[in-house]
Amino acid sequence: MAPSATPLWEAPTVQVPISNKDRTFPVRRVYCVGRNYVAHIREMKEGNERDAPFFFQKPTDAVVASGTAIPFPQHTQDFQYEGELVVAIGRGGINIPSEKVGEHIFGYAAGLDMTRRDRQKEALNAGRPWEAGKSFDHSAPCGPITAIEECPAIGEGTLCLSVNGQQRQKSDLDLMIWDVAEIIEKLSRQYRLEGGDLIYTGTPAGVGAVRPGDVIRLEITGLKELEVSVT
Repeated sequence: MAPSATPLWEAPTVQVPISNKDRTFPVRRVYCVGRNYVAHIREMKEGNERDAPFFFQKPTDAVVASGTAIPFPQHTQDFQYEGELVVAIGRGGINIPSEKVGEHIFGYAAGLDMTRRDRQKEALNAGRPWEAGKSFDHSAPCGPITAIEECPAIGEGTLCLSVNGQQRQKSDLDLMIWDVAEIIEKLSRQYRLEGGDLIYTGTPAGVGAVRPGDVIRLEITGLKELEVSVT
């Protein structure tokens, strides 16, 4: 495109609120870690518990804020939640060693990897990419980001998800197969990370379906809660 050309439209920047700040976090990319809790691998009956971590992406505009009413998506009969710790990157880098990871983290948030499970299973059975099951509108709700200096011991916290007030998921974060430092080290070998990237770190056991009218609430120790409703 010539420098003087006028774009047809301006794509809006996705912004996530920052807890206790009057600023927002502009989102660049959304990465997700697959199969990062042994109990979830076992409940899904897929994969090897010793496999190295693998990653997939969601569209940036799949990120929606806490308090959003998310529509039940098309092309599925099995719409499921996955509660996850989200890492917000504040400083870019490539081939980041695990001992330097803290220098690149801006903060943490509670997030949901919403999934069209029937479409994901079809893709798995056919050996195809996961996009149909994972990468769709409103599929990455994210709560307010808490700066790293306000939650330094995040790896020792607990994740608890409820639907309509009934607990569905509960796990200690230290049960992740690959911790935050290992995830960032390995992801940065594949992609150059930049400020604005969000990394969804995987879900524990207890995933399940939701229907219109359901309210999903995710709480992680030391972070602001995330709540969305399904319409």
